[in-house]
Amino acid sequence: MLELLVLACLLAVAHSLQGADVVLSCSFIEEGGGMMGGSLFARTPATLVLRDLPMSSDLSPETITPYNPPDEPKADDLIFEVVVSSVEIPEAESLLHADCNEQEVVCELSRYVPRGTEPDALPAHFIGSIQIEGGGVGLTLVLQTISNEKAESSTPPLMQSKLQLPLSQWGTLLTDAVFVVFSRSPSLAAPIGVDARLDCGYRQKDASPEQSVGLEWRWQHKGNGRRILDMRTQGVETDGGTEVQVEREGVSADSTLLIRDGNASLTMKTLKVSDEGTYICTISSGAFQTQQIVQLQITQPPRVFLSEKKVVFQDESPQKLSCHCERYYPLDVHVEWLSQPPSETESISLTEKASLSSHRQHNDGTFSLSSFLFVRPSEHPPGTTFTCRVSHFALQTPSDVTLTVETPEPEAGKYYWMVLATLVLSVLFLYQASR
Repeated sequence: MLELLVLACLLAVAHSLQGADVVLSCSFIEEGGGMMGGSLFARTPATLVLRDLPMSSDLSPETITPYNPPDEPKADDLIFEVVVSSVEIPEAESLLHADCNEQEVVCELSRYVPRGTEPDALPAHFIGSIQIEGGGVGLTLVLQTISNEKAESSTPPLMQSKLQLPLSQWGTLLTDAVFVVFSRSPSLAAPIGVDARLDCGYRQKDASPEQSVGLEWRWQHKGNGRRILDMRTQGVETDGGTEVQVEREGVSADSTLLIRDGNASLTMKTLKVSDEGTYICTISSGAFQTQQIVQLQITQPPRVFLSEKKVVFQDESPQKLSCHCERYYPLDVHVEWLSQPPSETESISLTEKASLSSHRQHNDGTFSLSSFLFVRPSEHPPGTTFTCRVSHFALQTPSDVTLTVETPEPEAGKYYWMVLATLVLSVLFLYQASR
């Protein structure tokens, strides 16, 4: 089976296909009354079928299986069949390739009430959240029910038992994607001091050129939160202008791109540790308002160095080695000590013999830490190499700094230099005395 899956993924770039069906296992979420006046969320298995998603790259028809509805429709089945031809689904191909990339797709559906409408009004609306774990596009879709015009009027339609809405003749709830908010990069890691762009955008069916659009970006982290940007802009054919409120220095969004291209991305200048957190992009347009979440993680690799320049044992006294990790973020860092005796190919771990200082936090939010190791000449002859190896989230590979035990100068050599120094001092003394 694994070989067939890999082959299917490889063949997926070999031919062309106009569109593909994407079938996702979802949960339909309802809020209900709980005990003691609380509330609970009931989850019901559901299926989301995105019909004829246009694909940007070539796909093999042999690798794409069209959705086949149940042979016998059932009133208890929750199958949302979505027409997406009228609204673009950015990065839709990543949904199709999630299985090939061994990525899990989290899909949740629930009822949605557009602004200015009653909860039971028809057409009915639903909201769907689709997230690809481990990277990939994040989508929030507003779905609107559509009637099945091909159904025979003389035959009463099958009603979905939970939603009490008519199903198509093949047992699905026909819907249209009318509003989509998305992020192509819902998770972002960036170092301190750089500029970052938090991706967010929207697509809307039948949007009016005069229609105003609202954009709000909020930041949340460890129980704290605040609004950092609020933008209200009129349509391209009006003169209403744009109102912007910014509550974090160096953030901006482009109102022209928001109206023209549906681009709601946030630009942030000179990132700081305090910028880390969850960013919520909320877009309001017409009767619809929904959001996407972007996680921003601040990273800073440590600067790793040793205090000692060399190791020379002059006697049997132990020597102290000091390895320093400076100004890293986030907090977690791992320090290892290794030694490799001369003429050996394998290293020996000395980490258990080392000690660590406490973490020191700097004003900019970064941390520093030191590790200490005492080494003895009887255990480490000349030619032994010591390595301090530091692993951290911001490092693609561990950072190594090394020292080699050097052979001490022989006693005769030291005596020669002492005699030479005495002679030089004596000559200088006699020269001064004779003047």
